[in-house]
Amino acid sequence: MDPRFTDALVPFLKFLDGNEIEPDAPLRTYGLDSMQAIELLFALEDAFEVTLPDDAMNDTTFATAGSLWAAVSAAIDAQNGVTDASRAAA
Repeated sequence: MDPRFTDALVPFLKFLDGNEIEPDAPLRTYGLDSMQAIELLFALEDAFEVTLPDDAMNDTTFATAGSLWAAVSAAIDAQNGVTDASRAAA
């Protein structure tokens, strides 16, 4: 996960209590609620200059730090024209 991503998450996780954000960190357990998820979405889109697709706006995407990073990373790749095929060839 990109450090900018974890830095963006910290203000939204009021129960993180100084713990390191791991990919399997349960965002709801750490305090992310549905209203904050929307604010976090905007913060991530601004930080990475991407737009997450509508189909990524679901509980599965926001379940863990890793699942949310996967959605952000996929949006970054899509914006940059990176596909699974081009990634495999690299």
